[in-house]
Amino acid sequence: MLFAYINFRGASETGKIGNMVTIAKVVILAIFIGLGMELMLSKGDWQASFSPFMANGWGGVFKAMGLTFIAFQGFEVISQSSEEIKNPRKNIPRAVFLSLAIVIPIYLLVAVVALGSVKSGDMTAWDYLAQQKETALVGVARNFFSGGGVMILVGGLISTMSALNATIYSSSRVAFAMGRDRNFPTFFSKVHPKNFTPHWGILVSLAIIVLIAVSLPIEDVASAADIMFLLLFLQVNIAMIRLRKKRPDLKRGFVTPLYPWLSIVGILMLLFLALYMFNYSITAWIVTGIWVCIGLSVYKGYASHREVEHIRKTKALERIEKKNYSILVCLSNPKTVRSLTKIAIAIAKKHNAEIILLNVIEVQEGQQLLARLNETANARPILDEAESLVAEAEIEARSIIKVSHRISLGIVDTTIEENCNFIVLGRQKSPTFFDRVFSSFIDTVLQKSPSEVAVLHGEFPGEGIRNILIPFGANIHTRLAAEIAPALAEYFNAKLRIVVVFEQDVPQYRRDEKIKQIKEIIQENSLSASLEIIVAKDVLAGIVRISKDADMVLMGGRTGDFLDLLLAKSLTQEITERVKCPVLWVKEYEERESFWASLLKPPEKGA
Repeated sequence: MLFAYINFRGASETGKIGNMVTIAKVVILAIFIGLGMELMLSKGDWQASFSPFMANGWGGVFKAMGLTFIAFQGFEVISQSSEEIKNPRKNIPRAVFLSLAIVIPIYLLVAVVALGSVKSGDMTAWDYLAQQKETALVGVARNFFSGGGVMILVGGLISTMSALNATIYSSSRVAFAMGRDRNFPTFFSKVHPKNFTPHWGILVSLAIIVLIAVSLPIEDVASAADIMFLLLFLQVNIAMIRLRKKRPDLKRGFVTPLYPWLSIVGILMLLFLALYMFNYSITAWIVTGIWVCIGLSVYKGYASHREVEHIRKTKALERIEKKNYSILVCLSNPKTVRSLTKIAIAIAKKHNAEIILLNVIEVQEGQQLLARLNETANARPILDEAESLVAEAEIEARSIIKVSHRISLGIVDTTIEENCNFIVLGRQKSPTFFDRVFSSFIDTVLQKSPSEVAVLHGEFPGEGIRNILIPFGANIHTRLAAEIAPALAEYFNAKLRIVVVFEQDVPQYRRDEKIKQIKEIIQENSLSASLEIIVAKDVLAGIVRISKDADMVLMGGRTGDFLDLLLAKSLTQEITERVKCPVLWVKEYEERESFWASLLKPPEKGA
């Protein structure tokens, strides 16, 4: 628990403690090697301690190799901490080779000194040390000086502390990376707001370490750990070969010599040692098998589809970041065709984007999709009208008619198939209870797609849009509104007005902070807009009052979760229903929290 807390405090603290522990351990081992070498060489027959050599043959050597392989786990930690290393392409290979050059001689010297200096009586040196088990080095060190046994015992405790520190550090970082890649639940990818450490990964790693330590004999725990590390390094070699073939374009800080033959030899040797460990501990292989089966089950049943979805989202978000838009316009109501299409045209003109016009025909559950295929002709007038508007604007566009068991499913499938990252759709301005239930399902599914979304409430007036009002809210959705506002203003030849309404009890420093934030957003997006600041008793009433002269309200906000739409109204909803002009909601893509997390989350205050 102490080292879990140290890891929780931060990588710097973990490194400092690790340095202190390592220096102390190296000093103790240096004393042990020095005194042991002197004692060994003072014996006239020290060579007898190594005769007969390899008394148990190659089988004993292979068992020893398998059991001691965990000693190389520390080199894996170096690569696992790559995200927290400066210049990793240069420093990681250097750290690995320096560690090997320092540690392997120490391992060998400790083994030679222990065998060569031990007083074993009539027994062979290795039999005597094997009989002593984990206290063998303590017994050897007692022969050096009166406190030698205590010294090496302290060294053993320090080594254990070092291993615990490194294990918690590396396992928590692996859990963090897997959570970020959606192989684990997303809470593993969260970092502490103050210490910037993966606190959930550290906590779970601690729980697993304690559970394994108290539930199995130490020899079986060590054997199982060795087997899993052998299999892990085996997979590293396989992954390296595949990556070199699949991604030869990547810049690499280290070129593997004798590629791929050195890796193939490593794979065969690691597999051989792992299988040979079956002769030492059947329990260890059973534990390893159970652990691997659990991992495969989790990946197959939970992680595999989430990983694919996350990769798809990442690629789409990269396109959003570059403003490389592909716009999907969802058309179903003839009254809103012109309005929705014009919004898409405005954004497409500004960002040189493609427009995809979509009409989804819904088929009842239990019916075959072919049952309503003949109704596609009914969608043509809607799509024809939209196509003519797009053609007049000289923008590239395609039309798709999709038959699906759910409208929401048809939209999401098309978004994925066509790599769309901006969706335009419409909704009634004042939805009924049943409209809220129905449309909330659409929004819940849309939030799973990696897209920015624009939802138009109402329809544009016949005389056009001349005045666009943007109520300011301090969230990422408002930033999206500011980003697309120039496109709408340019297309409709409209004036932009940004308004912020402060309640009377808001202190002056809070007002100054928000005004500063607004001016930064205006500057970032090169907005030619007037800024109006209003102080009123009620934010909603103030925005409704100033919107009387607007032809459209453009605002950032969620399109409505199930609980929000069904049980309550947000400030964004209230504004939408109260203002007279059409309202365009824009929503930046956000990682959606779970249903249960939304239930436990305290209600937000409208402001």
